[in-house]
Amino acid sequence: MKRSINIKGTALDLSIPKVMGILNVTPDSFSDGGQFSSVEAALNQAVRMQEEGASIIDVGGYSSRPGADDVTVQEEIDRVSAVIEKIAKESEVYISIDTFRAEVARQAIRAGAHIVNDISAGEDDNTMLSTVSALGVPYIAMHKQGVPLTMHVNPNYDDVVNEVYGYLKSKVLECRSAGIADIIIDPGFGFGKTIEHNFQLLSSLSKFQEIDVPLLAGISRKSTIYKTLDVLPNEAVNGTTFLHAFALLGGANILRVHDVKEAMECTKLWNRMKG
Repeated sequence: MKRSINIKGTALDLSIPKVMGILNVTPDSFSDGGQFSSVEAALNQAVRMQEEGASIIDVGGYSSRPGADDVTVQEEIDRVSAVIEKIAKESEVYISIDTFRAEVARQAIRAGAHIVNDISAGEDDNTMLSTVSALGVPYIAMHKQGVPLTMHVNPNYDDVVNEVYGYLKSKVLECRSAGIADIIIDPGFGFGKTIEHNFQLLSSLSKFQEIDVPLLAGISRKSTIYKTLDVLPNEAVNGTTFLHAFALLGGANILRVHDVKEAMECTKLWNRMKG
């Protein structure tokens, strides 16, 4: 598997798994909505996550939880741009923009972001791949079935592992054809998948290494964990850490997380076990 990505001429080594801290600047995120909607609060959270060991801060201004409110492109840009500018000025951490809209991605990179993280892998904006190619930045392509508003309603697969694998494999070829050099894949835990689907994907995660690009796992505080354990999302940290170990075993290069300290402890122990 490819073990690095190029960010503005600098190689980010992913042979040692990295932690991506989630920074939602929305009022309605499922886990931390509203906590970091001001620039000052968002910056403080970004600094805290970097101090705890995050290599990347993933800034999102559009909630993808089922039933979330729609926002305009300009509103999304307004939510993320000032935050990204501030983090870029005050920190040396890498910044990704969590968006499915090409114009938001363009403005976020202009503000100081380094990576585009797209939950739709270009499906929801047909100019996304060409935009990312022109920007010359790494791209995270995620699989989802359906749209966030209704994706939790009866998701269906004949073989979830092979279908998601096939989709991401073809998507990497599509991204390369568009001229994107650095691609990361994300199976999209929870995005149009049942709890059983998610556990099947996690159990077979090593298969995705065959695609030969870095692999991101985003399972932090997902309903697969808190519904299985019958706890609230903010009580799912222990379960998240447990499943992070299986994600690392399956070859995950990046863990996208709410709780950076716990994820860093998991990766440090994993690296020690590997010697």
